[in-house]
Amino acid sequence: MKSVILLFPLLASTAALAAPEEAISEARLRADVEKLVSFGTRHTLSSQTDPKRGIGAARKWAEGEFRKTSAACGGCLEIVLPETVVSGDRVPVPTRLVNVVAIQRGSERPNEVVIVQGHIDSRVSDPLDAVKDAPGANDDGSGTALVLEAARVLSKEKFPTTIIYATLSGEEQGLFGGKLLADYGAQQGWTVKAVLNNDIVGGSTGSDGYRDDAHVRLLSEGPRADSTDALRAQMRRFGGENDSPSRNISRWVAKLAEKDGKGLAVRQIWRADRLGRGGDQLPFSDKGYPAVRFTVAVEDYEHQHQDLRSEGGVKFGDTVDEMDFPYLARVTRLNVQALAKLARTPMPPAPAVKGAVQPSTDVEWQAVPGAVRYVLWQRRTDAPMWETRVLETAEVKASLPGVRADDWLFGVSAVAADGSESPVASAVPGGQFGPLPKP
Repeated sequence: MKSVILLFPLLASTAALAAPEEAISEARLRADVEKLVSFGTRHTLSSQTDPKRGIGAARKWAEGEFRKTSAACGGCLEIVLPETVVSGDRVPVPTRLVNVVAIQRGSERPNEVVIVQGHIDSRVSDPLDAVKDAPGANDDGSGTALVLEAARVLSKEKFPTTIIYATLSGEEQGLFGGKLLADYGAQQGWTVKAVLNNDIVGGSTGSDGYRDDAHVRLLSEGPRADSTDALRAQMRRFGGENDSPSRNISRWVAKLAEKDGKGLAVRQIWRADRLGRGGDQLPFSDKGYPAVRFTVAVEDYEHQHQDLRSEGGVKFGDTVDEMDFPYLARVTRLNVQALAKLARTPMPPAPAVKGAVQPSTDVEWQAVPGAVRYVLWQRRTDAPMWETRVLETAEVKASLPGVRADDWLFGVSAVAADGSESPVASAVPGGQFGPLPKP
C-alpha cells in the first residue's frame, strides 16, 4: 500500500509553549560555580564527612539545591542517591561513591527518560592527590551548575516523559559515576532516549589565546560501542558506521541550534570523545544508550587538571576567573531547549529498509507510544546531515517507487500531537535507539 503524504498544520499549542531557556540566570550559574569552588577540593578520595570541605560537603550541597527546586515546584522532583563502592588504578582503597540525582517524572510515559548530567568531582595534576585545593571551576563545576540550573527552569513545566538531572562522582578516577548511573538506569528499566553529558562547558579561550565563544563542540560515537562482530560485518556491507543513535542525536541538536538566533552554533565532532580522553557519556554508550558530550569549542589546558601555581609568568589552575559565564549560559540554553523538546517527543522508531534488486524502496517500522505521525527522511550516502523530508504519514510503512535503495540512506522520526519531533532513527544495521539484543 502506498503511503499518503499528510499535511498537518502546526498546532497552536506548539507555538504557545513557554520558552524555559529564557529563564536561565547567568548570575545563578556563577554563584553555583563559586559555591562548588568554595569546598576546596571535590576529589573523589577527599573527605565525605567534613561539613565544609571535600566531596561529601559538595554532594550534600547539590542535594540541597535539588530539594529547594523540588519544594518550589510542589515536590515535582524525586531525589535519589545511587551509590556503590569502587576501586581501581586511581582509587587505591575501596571508596564509597555517590551520585546525586533528581527525577522529574513524565505524566504519560514515565519510563522514557532523557538525562542531563555533569560530574561534581575535581582533581589537580596528580589524580591521586585528594589534599591540595582543586577548584574544578570549569572541569566540571560548569557542567554541575548547568544541571542544577536546568532543573530550576524545567521543573516549572510538565512533560509527557521523564527528565533525569544528575551530578556524578568519580569521573576523574575512571568514569565511575557515569557507570553507576548507567547501571542504575538499567536496573530501573529506563528507556533512554538521550544522554546529554556536559563536561567543561564554561570557557571560551584556549591555552594559546585563541577564543571561540560562538560554538560548542558536540561529540558522538560512530559505530556503536555495543556492536557485535555480526553487526559490524553488516555495517561494513550495508552502512551504519555513521548512523548510530548518538550520531543522530548530534545531528538533531545541531539543527536545533541553527534555529536559535540567541544561542551557540554546534560544531559536531564525529568521535566518541577527544583524543586520548573520555567522559561520562561513554559508560552509557557502552550499554547501548544514545549519549553525546557537550564541551567548549576550545580548551584551556593550563586551567584544567593542574595544581594551583605560577610558572614563567603563566598561571595554572582551574579557577573561576578563567571562565566565561555568558558562554556557559548559552551552553545551558541549548541543553534546556534540547531537554524540553526531547521530553515531549516520542521515542524514535526502529525502521528497516527493503530494496535489494528492485527499482523501488520500502521502509517499515513499528508504531511508538505518543506518536501521531511519522516523517520519512532520505539522504545521500556521502551526505553529513539528513537532507530530504520525503513525506509525513500516519502509517508505519512507506513505498518509494523509482528510488533505488542502493544509492540512499533512509530514516524515520516520530511526531507527537503537539508537533514535537524526535531525532531521526536510521534504517541501517544498529540504527535503533536502545541497547542491541543480547546474542
